Amino acid sequence: MNINEKISIDEFDGKKFKIRIIEPEDNRKAVVTHYLNNYKNGLSDHYKEEANSIIEDFLQYKEQEENIYLVEEMAVQQLLYEVEKVPFPTPENYNFKFIDLFAGIGGFRIALQNVGGKCIYTSEWNPDAKITYRENFGEVPFGDITKDTTKNYIPKNFDILCAGFPCQAFSIAGYQKGFTDTRGTLFFDLEQIIEKHKPKVVFLENVKNLVSHDEGKTFQVILETLEKKLGYKVFHKVLNSMTHANVPQNRERIFIVAFDSKQVSKWHDFKFPTEIKLTKTIHDILEKGKQDDIFYYKNTHQYYPELEKTMISKDTVYQWRRVYVRENKNKVCPTLTANMGAGGHNVPLVKDDFGIRKLTPKECFAFQGYPMKKYKLPKIANSKLYMQAGNSVTTSLIERIGNEIIKVL
Repeated sequence: MNINEKISIDEFDGKKFKIRIIEPEDNRKAVVTHYLNNYKNGLSDHYKEEANSIIEDFLQYKEQEENIYLVEEMAVQQLLYEVEKVPFPTPENYNFKFIDLFAGIGGFRIALQNVGGKCIYTSEWNPDAKITYRENFGEVPFGDITKDTTKNYIPKNFDILCAGFPCQAFSIAGYQKGFTDTRGTLFFDLEQIIEKHKPKVVFLENVKNLVSHDEGKTFQVILETLEKKLGYKVFHKVLNSMTHANVPQNRERIFIVAFDSKQVSKWHDFKFPTEIKLTKTIHDILEKGKQDDIFYYKNTHQYYPELEKTMISKDTVYQWRRVYVRENKNKVCPTLTANMGAGGHNVPLVKDDFGIRKLTPKECFAFQGYPMKKYKLPKIANSKLYMQAGNSVTTSLIERIGNEIIKVL
């Protein structure tokens, strides 16, 4: 192979190559990168046959269509380099295996890798989140987890199922059947996977309002499904990033940890992490100096007089609430939301030495506990990055809960 002949995982989306393959488009790169990420640790067999078939067909395409001959072994080494040269490569040594569903941008993955875990399967449907995920972990997530073809790629044996699953309204029909029917919801897909694979632990995160949604009936469906149908011992608690993760963001979320008592004898020893003192301030997160002009409000903006009148402190994060500005008296960042990049409700604002501005995407990721000295933001629209940060988990809080799970395991 000529030393100048380079190949990339991105080429697996070539238009001509798409026609040559049978495998659905949204799984091809996922299969190859999952295979490569497990290439050196003995867990690659699950993806090996199909990945090798895809790579072989790709090399035939390069030879026939582009008159470029590539030796398979050297091609694989190039692709390996691509998935390994990332901020958070898959660990060679690990104590447990987990899968990352509704993976978003990898908040669960960073946290559980930090406590000794290895991710062996990832699923995320949003194409922009997939870009960010691959940039940091070298892996392209599988697509829509509601499809059987996507579920069928999940390896048989793993210890923990992680999911920050979206909350969809449960059907009236479900309530009439005694809160045990979850069909028509995304939780139903989790139920199917749990029932088939029986992981030792199920680790879920959702918005606080899940607990009170529809007068508590939705949450009751989830608990009864886990406990009565699937046979898990369930713990749940609302925790705040501000009080339980030393992150200056007022973010309350419901966490569910469920153990299979047949596989985890000490399940009853589990406890959620206790409160810790908040020692970090917003100034540990906010970037120093002047930011890009696009983040600052001009004095000609229609709301600038209201912003200037209300925003007098540099020691807190304000929040734009459609028609007025709200000061956060506790001097932390308000809950980051997915719509904060759309210019509407819940936009977090700060006052610095150069004016009044929005938080930058990097700051939003930092307020979610991401290690921004390592974590990479891809070159996509800021609105997409804001959405990703708002939809994410607080990684340091996930890590604290993960530590408590590992104690029990």
